[in-house]
Amino acid sequence: MKRRTFLASSCAASAAAMLLGQRAWSLDVSEERNIYTTLKIGMVGVPGSLTDKFHAVKDAGFDGVELDAPGFNVEEALAAIKATGLPVDGTVGSSHWSIRHTSPNADERKTALDHLKQAIRDTHAVGGHTTLLVVGHGQDGEEAELIERSVENISKALPLAAELGVIIAVENVWNHFLYDHQGGRDQTADKLAAYIDAFQSPWVGMQFDIGNHWKYGDPAAWIRTLGKRVVKLDAKSYSRGKEDWGKTITDGDIDWAEVRSALKDINFSGWAAAEVGGGNAARLTEISKDMKVAFGIA
Repeated sequence: MKRRTFLASSCAASAAAMLLGQRAWSLDVSEERNIYTTLKIGMVGVPGSLTDKFHAVKDAGFDGVELDAPGFNVEEALAAIKATGLPVDGTVGSSHWSIRHTSPNADERKTALDHLKQAIRDTHAVGGHTTLLVVGHGQDGEEAELIERSVENISKALPLAAELGVIIAVENVWNHFLYDHQGGRDQTADKLAAYIDAFQSPWVGMQFDIGNHWKYGDPAAWIRTLGKRVVKLDAKSYSRGKEDWGKTITDGDIDWAEVRSALKDINFSGWAAAEVGGGNAARLTEISKDMKVAFGIA
């Protein structure tokens, strides 16, 4: 990285940390643990205002919540944060499946870039530090051209990400990209690692979904390969025997003890987001407890 880029990135990170310290929420870090739990706002099936939903998430035992961006009302979110003390740790792209950075259509790629930049701005405005991105879909062309096309497009958002201190967190999903959808269960994360490295930027990392690629490879091995590229986690279950997702995070046959060992090996410290079927207050509490079991949180 060029020195001026490094300095700009360092300043942006420092500025972001200062801003986060001024937000109307506080995270309890009195206990020694490396993982803090969050969930997608779409999982919160509690009626009422956004503030009501934030109260339910906090009461269920979560440390934070992810919003969908762009699309949420910043002032409403700030009011909910202030009323509950619950942080918005990050956001999830609201349009990335349908408007893709891998699209062969230049206008669509421009729109995808506009949406990503707005997500970065909105995330920063509420004190978040990551915005999850699905970069595209394998149906848009040959893999080599999809890599080149998406890296070029997403890179245009990096100056803004550095300025505001928001990491673009690429998620591994079933999008037929950087793995063989019809392949075996011994696939590796090598292509994903190379893809993240292609950006040559600390503002692009992985929001590694532990359950998504159990169908294709060993999550613990993928975590060790990705290493410091992993800036955040998504958590869901998957059963190879049943070929389906479980109701709770520990329902499937993922070896969570080995996952925890791999996270320790890469010195991971940060957020893990639940991504399972949500529901009412009781269901949210069930998911929160299950998250703590999966990640060994006392």
